[in-house]
Amino acid sequence: MGSFSMWHWLIVLVIVLLLFGRGKIPELMGDVAKGIKSFKKGMTDEDAPDASNTTAAGKTVDHKADETK
Repeated sequence: MGSFSMWHWLIVLVIVLLLFGRGKIPELMGDVAKGIKSFKKGMTDEDAPDASNTTAAGKTVDHKADETK
């Protein structure tokens, strides 16, 4: 009662192809793959140390107050 027959899946496939077209499904999958790749690249970029932060951390800044009173 809970499973679908082969005819049900065939009808669903035809409806999906009619809605999206034959060329649209590969484009969608390509977009999903690009999104995953950019997400992975963003995650690895976060893990890499930033060169500007490591050089600025060792420097100290001396602050002198104005004594013009």
